[in-house]
Amino acid sequence: MTMNRTTVRRSALVSALVLALALPGTGAGAAFAADAGGAGATHQVATAPLHLPRPTGPFAVGRDTLHLVDKSRRDLWAPSPSPRELMVSVYYPGRHGGGHPTSYTSKEEARLLLEWWKVDQQVSPAAYSATRTHARTGARPVPGRFPLIVLSPGFTAPRSTLTHLAEDLASRGFVVATVDHAYESVGTAFPGGRVLTCRACGPAEKPGMGKVVTQGRAKDLSYVIDRLTGRKAAWRHAAMIDPERIGAGGHSMGGAAALATMAADRRVRAGLNMDGSFHVTPHGIGGRPFLMLGTAAQHTPGVEDGKNWDRTWRGLDGWKRWLTVEGSGHFTFTDIPVLAGQAGVVDHQVPLSGERSEQITRAYVRAFYEQELRGTPQPLLDGPSPQHPEVTFQHR
Repeated sequence: MTMNRTTVRRSALVSALVLALALPGTGAGAAFAADAGGAGATHQVATAPLHLPRPTGPFAVGRDTLHLVDKSRRDLWAPSPSPRELMVSVYYPGRHGGGHPTSYTSKEEARLLLEWWKVDQQVSPAAYSATRTHARTGARPVPGRFPLIVLSPGFTAPRSTLTHLAEDLASRGFVVATVDHAYESVGTAFPGGRVLTCRACGPAEKPGMGKVVTQGRAKDLSYVIDRLTGRKAAWRHAAMIDPERIGAGGHSMGGAAALATMAADRRVRAGLNMDGSFHVTPHGIGGRPFLMLGTAAQHTPGVEDGKNWDRTWRGLDGWKRWLTVEGSGHFTFTDIPVLAGQAGVVDHQVPLSGERSEQITRAYVRAFYEQELRGTPQPLLDGPSPQHPEVTFQHR
């Protein structure tokens, strides 16, 4: 794990969020926004409520929240001997009508995240946590059995940053589980009023710890699959899941964990890495498909992280694609540029708009899982598309 690169990525993210979420009517917030954006950014202060884009599929989206405890494993990061804990949001295709709106994140989780980005004096946790979502708790599930996709966020990032993608996939007929890994985000709410912070952040700075984190997350994702598909399933609608059609994916460290999960768990039929450095080899994948979707600046063959992807690419022996997106940044594949874009932010270091970020991410991720978990051919994955000129196919 290259934590220096993470710091650079976080700085760019801070600039975008300050611009997007600066408190209306506070001169200091607006001034800080201008300073953080630098000469390369222009903005207008957000005055309307933030919202995620509407899902594109025919189904409404339901969401349940699960607290899972793996008593067979001791948590490496816990301050005292404790079993491994996970928080999981399960999105599913639902019937229209009924249910209740879901929150984006809690105010306390938002506060910790904004403190980590060092914008807590300029950004309102209430505004960030109140971002409007489209999933509803208590939504009635549609009949049928659907593929399952488990998604893991980037290191220090909460699962909420993958919400727009999860909602869109669920509206298209997938069950999607986004996972928070205890002590690996800057703040995640757990039952009992606990908010667990990033105790793994310090140890993760040490050489070789990227592999430790990746392999730990792989065990987490396999455990989530166990609890969603096993005989004693933890989710009330588990019968919706087709256990023969399971995919894994994630952003940054979560994408690296998807490969590690596939290597260790034969149930996972398809894997996705969105802009994450790999920390394990593809040994054990056995011809299963894998999609690598990343920034052109960092993951083009020959650049620093491109070499990391080159090694992995050579080891993948099944269907595979290596796609890079021109003008993108590390957080392009998450909710962050969508929220920033609503405030009219233009960061010339990452010129791809929030709207295009969302459209590209949804299109290629959805096409991949449609093809590999449903067997529906996707011409979008065959080569360059005039609808998405920013996307380059590497090693065709």
